[in-house]
Amino acid sequence: MAEKFDNLEEHLEKFIENIRQLGIIVSDFQPSSQAGLNQKLNFMISGLQDIEKCRQQLHEINVPLEVFEYIDQGRNPQLYTKECLERALARNEQVKGKIDTMTKFKSLLISELGKVFPEEMVKYKAIHGEDAPS
Repeated sequence: MAEKFDNLEEHLEKFIENIRQLGIIVSDFQPSSQAGLNQKLNFMISGLQDIEKCRQQLHEINVPLEVFEYIDQGRNPQLYTKECLERALARNEQVKGKIDTMTKFKSLLISELGKVFPEEMVKYKAIHGEDAPS
């Protein structure tokens, strides 16, 4: 998979360089540079065709729209991944806290119900495979 990205990157770099050179030719156009301009335009067309071929190889890759928003804002797209992981970790801690709280609540509830309804709790624990109340 990495060679597909490397191939695309190489074609994009060549295309960008060709566009830069084309801009130089156009900005200082002389009738004598028409042949060079035509050549650069043909290179640009072939460069777009090469990029299109690379795109077809990478069609299964999905990029979240938020990554493009990061890029549009001038931010590093790797920050998106970092912030997603931080949000997931924070959410994981919240859920873990809720699970711990519910586990403690269940334990306390069973204990208190065992004091009020000892016979029923013996049956409950027998059904659920838990030890009888102490």
